[in-house]
Parts: sequence; structure tokens; C-alpha cells
Amino acid sequence: MKKQTTGIIMLALASATLTFAAPEVVSVWPSGKMPGNGAKEAEKEAPSKGDGVVRLTNVSEPTMTVYPAPSAQKHAPAVIICPGGGYQILAIHKEGSDVAAWLNTLGITGIVLKYRVPQNREGALQDLQRAVRLARAKHIDWNIDTTRIGVMGFSAGGHLCARLATNHGTSFYQSIDDTDKLSDRPDFAVLVYPAYLDKNNRLAAELPVSKQIPTTYIVHTEDDKNYISGSKFFAQALENAGVKHEFTLYPTGGHGYGLHSKGEAKVWPERCAEWLERVQIRSK
Repeated sequence: MKKQTTGIIMLALASATLTFAAPEVVSVWPSGKMPGNGAKEAEKEAPSKGDGVVRLTNVSEPTMTVYPAPSAQKHAPAVIICPGGGYQILAIHKEGSDVAAWLNTLGITGIVLKYRVPQNREGALQDLQRAVRLARAKHIDWNIDTTRIGVMGFSAGGHLCARLATNHGTSFYQSIDDTDKLSDRPDFAVLVYPAYLDKNNRLAAELPVSKQIPTTYIVHTEDDKNYISGSKFFAQALENAGVKHEFTLYPTGGHGYGLHSKGEAKVWPERCAEWLERVQIRSK
């Protein structure tokens, strides 16, 4: 039955670009109002590594690309997707638009955040904080439910989502307009092989876990030696704080696989979809 379900999900994912509306691209910041700095060079794709992954770098103009859920669905949940790339590049399709297409098959609007890189962690956090607020401001235009706006991050993007989940309510830039009066708290968070969650054999100090953190789903594998310890520390901190969460740990899968792990983590999209049902983010 699991193999059959996986096949159905993959078939739906493959046809997503044919059955769902064209995406809309929106600037995160009003013209001339972006706080902080951009990149020193023009935006470009990094040199190919022969693996088919598009790596975007030198991002100075953050955007949100909105992939709407099926038009028949009213007030859909939405997920702001933060691709990974070590805060150097963005795996903009593998961990961005491909993920949005999968979320569409679940009846969820996917919003890919093109945040500032390289070496601009504070700019990236400002971008995500503004993006959550902007999604709430545009909920009518985008047909989304303001009580079901979550964040999903991969690798460095997972770290970025964890930072906002643990630091919401603290503004990282000066207010620009009425959008910044809206809540920056995600209603849920999904962290897929998140990086940089620990430092000096403990949870990183920049992640102050409290009971105010939104319900969280964590995906990781034991053989991701560089980053698995951070997820374990974070999950334990959530447990200690009484935060509703689920930590799905697989023996194999490595790092950076997006939706398509070749190890035992290959079923994580199924398990995540089931979790989204259990926490009433999506309907069956």
C-alpha cells in the first residue's frame, strides 16, 4: 500500500505543471525600501555541477513566487518554501518550485521565497519575516487562509525557518507599511534536513525555544553526519518546552535530496502529508 501511495503522489507531482495555474511573482520589498544590503554582483546561476540542479546566487531583489492551490478550493493553506544552499546559493527548483508543485497536489498553495544570498543570513531572515506578513496581507488576492500559513525549509532554508519560528515577534527591520503590522508568526513549520541548528555540541543560541513556537515537523537521517545532531537538539528542546512536534528520523538518505531521496528517507513526503492532515492543516 505504501508503494502504491508513493506512486500516486509522484504521478500527481509529474502532472502538476499541467493542471495548476501559472505562478505569480511578487517583490518582497517595496521599491527602495529593502533593509540591509544586497549582493555585490549581479544575480546569476552558479556553474553547473552536472547534476541538473539550478543554483541561483547573488540575490539582491527577493521575491515570492506563488503557485496557487486548485482554484476550486477556497481559503487554502499556504507554505512559504525556503530552498537550501548553505546561504551561498539557492537550489531554486529542486528545493523550491518542485516542492511547490508537490504541495499543490495536496491542495496547498506553495510560495517559493527567493531570499538574499550569498553570506547574508540577516538579510534572509528579514526577507522571510516580511514574506510571512506579506502572505497575510495578500490573503484575499491569493485565496489563502491566514490561520494556516506555514514555512518549509531545506538545509540552510530549514535553519532560516527555525530562526523565524523561534524569534517571531521580534522585528528584524524597521516597519515600512501596514503589512508590517501583521503577525510574522508561522502557523506551522516543516524542517527538512535542517543545517546549522547546533554549535559547540548544543542547540545554537540564536534558536531560543519556547512554548510559543508553532507546531513543527522535522525530517532528517542518521547518515547526515554534519547536521543530524542539530535536529536532535532542536527536537529535544521542543519536547522540553511542550511544543507539539514530530521528528521523523530515517537511517539513510544523506543530505540535499529534496523530494527524491534514494535512501529510506524517500517516503518523507508521504509522512509529511499525513502529518499535515493530523494537525488539520490540510483535508484528506
